[in-house]
Amino acid sequence: MSKNISNLSGRIGLKDNLFKQISENTLSDTPKDIKEIAKEHNLGVSTLHGAESFYEFLRPSHREKKAFVCNGSACMCAGTQDKLKDTLKEKLGDNKVGEMFCLGHCYENNAFHYDGENFAGKDIEKIDQILKGEDIKQEKFFSKSFATTSFLMDDKLSSTDQFKDQLNKFLKTDKKEIVKSLLDSNLTGRGGAGFPTGMKWDFCSKAKGEKKYVICNADEGDSGAFSDRYLLEDQPLKVIFGMIICGLVIGSDEGVLYIRGEYPKSIEAINGSINELKKLGLLGDNILGTDFSFDLGICIGQGAYICGEETALIASIEGRRAEVDVRPPFPVTEGLYKKPTVVNNVESLAAATGILINGSEKFSAIGNKKSAGTKLVCLDSFFNNPGVYEIDMGTPMSKIFNEIGGGYKEPIKAFQIGGPLGGVVPLSEIDNLNLDFQEFTAKGFMLGHASVVSIPKDFSMSEYIHHLFEFSAEESCGKCFPGRLGSYRGKEMFDQAKKKTAKIPLKLLNELLVTMQKGCLCALCGAIPTPIMNILKYFGDEMKNDMVKDN
Repeated sequence: MSKNISNLSGRIGLKDNLFKQISENTLSDTPKDIKEIAKEHNLGVSTLHGAESFYEFLRPSHREKKAFVCNGSACMCAGTQDKLKDTLKEKLGDNKVGEMFCLGHCYENNAFHYDGENFAGKDIEKIDQILKGEDIKQEKFFSKSFATTSFLMDDKLSSTDQFKDQLNKFLKTDKKEIVKSLLDSNLTGRGGAGFPTGMKWDFCSKAKGEKKYVICNADEGDSGAFSDRYLLEDQPLKVIFGMIICGLVIGSDEGVLYIRGEYPKSIEAINGSINELKKLGLLGDNILGTDFSFDLGICIGQGAYICGEETALIASIEGRRAEVDVRPPFPVTEGLYKKPTVVNNVESLAAATGILINGSEKFSAIGNKKSAGTKLVCLDSFFNNPGVYEIDMGTPMSKIFNEIGGGYKEPIKAFQIGGPLGGVVPLSEIDNLNLDFQEFTAKGFMLGHASVVSIPKDFSMSEYIHHLFEFSAEESCGKCFPGRLGSYRGKEMFDQAKKKTAKIPLKLLNELLVTMQKGCLCALCGAIPTPIMNILKYFGDEMKNDMVKDN
């Protein structure tokens, strides 16, 4: 059934994709009957309604609100959001304030969304000006490269003139040489899965298909992460250049950036860059007088964390419910509209650009073969020097936290590194870890995006596990039983502990975690047991009064 929907949706094409039509219609002041859209595309009304109802931002209950407070892990641990919510309710009304998961302001907290814009830090002190629609000066996140060679934060692609020169060079470069550079660099995907980027491009270039696509996964929803924001807003040409070169290599003439709706400034920056490049003839038909054409568009996410998973993201663009697909087949052979597709995240594409400009040998010389090059690391507001930093792979985590991050503003007992699905690392283990994907995995953690959420010493670990289960219960795509039911059962256990109505049955909890880990289709519900198991291992004594060993 999903294959039929994909093929029917593919007849519309990417430029005016079905997801965009559904979103724009639902958010319109004068929406037309969804039956009309269904009839236009020979799809059932239930298919479109099922897709529409999947997304948080398209639901009537969401659209009734005026402001949204960030309920991401970093803001929760900082303890800023209750007071913020009260202030907004006083101004707007009790039933006019909702929640959003992570607005990417983890470096300053107090984050909220109002009238299509994000605010944070001391912005709440100017709430009256904000409500009047006045522009206010906002603080920018701090960014700096500590890398041996900067591939992501340098200024070698900061102007359209530089873009044109580099594009002119690589349009004349043999495609096999481009792939070889990426393979020699040992660049692996920066989104968490860690698949070799050059290998992915190579596979897709060899796949048979009259049409192919390039997708930039910019649906970075991990709390503690704002590295995508940095690249999309401060280095947009690097990301776009990576997509164009990918299109050249695989034989694609069309791509899309799927950017989360929680990042309005990122959408604005990328849109501005795309329009400027089109005016200069650096995007579109017959680029720089060659026979190579490549066009780009933006798809705005509507509040579904699961769309960070590549098959769910593809389903979303096609106008299906954003549910995870079983693999194989993989997107490089059967992706968007069942055509060969490369899906790379923002940092992977920017890194590919940096490698092509600076040379693969410089990248591969940093770190090791499986964790090579540089990585963006985000440090939250508990550090004395919060911000986003470009750091050599292999750098000791203690150096990153104590020297680059400047230590902590208050006592910290643990860190969740790599987003909600990343491991919870106790402070005592930081001295034993380096910035290395395999090293983190070997010790039962996950580096992922390298986003850091600090958990203060006085924060309840039972409360943190409840937060994780609540998140997975809300964001599960619902396709598999272990994910759909398991996350809710876990949340219910910790609901009872929170209300002091029952203790948590430890044996049953462990069985539930193993079932989810082994039985879930995707990395969301399948990986959420990792941080919970870490907490039980390292902080079990703290939670013993909430637990009972026998069921």
